[in-house]
Amino acid sequence: MIHFVVHEEGDGVGVVVVEGVKSGQALSGWIMEDDQDIVIQAKSDIPIGHKVALRDYKPGDTVIKYGVDIGKVVAPIAKGEHLHVHNVKTKRW
Repeated sequence: MIHFVVHEEGDGVGVVVVEGVKSGQALSGWIMEDDQDIVIQAKSDIPIGHKVALRDYKPGDTVIKYGVDIGKVVAPIAKGEHLHVHNVKTKRW
């Protein structure tokens, strides 16, 4: 079962595609660009459609999704944690 998808190898997040991801759960992911499978452990509950961090981030880091800068980290994020508006903000304003 695929729990999250990643568009390309350089992306730092995956998008959860199933309901009910729970902290401590092993998650299977698929990198679409090169048809590669990856596995990470969830460190928080993550709703469907939300992002999971594929690496550790510190405040000020840039997050890449679909090969595009989607924002700046404002609070530390560990690999496997929920990445959303509470810890990433747009750089547009």
